Amino acid sequence: MPLSSVTLPVIERIFEILDRLGISREAVVIPLRPEHPGSARVLPNGKLEIRVESETPLDDWLPELESTIRALTGAGQ
Repeated sequence: MPLSSVTLPVIERIFEILDRLGISREAVVIPLRPEHPGSARVLPNGKLEIRVESETPLDDWLPELESTIRALTGAGQ
């Protein structure tokens, strides 16, 4: 079933990744409307924007998100 909104439990799962990688929660923007495909990018102001995937199950998408964040930021390497 497609994700229709980004809820607190979803954000908390993303925070687990950020904490593990040593990235401040204050340095991240997570829009509350999911989209397909989900994505992560560094904004011009230096913050990391994470757009949550709406079609792929969260448990399947989070490892991909973590890999993307590592590639974008060099965190955890």
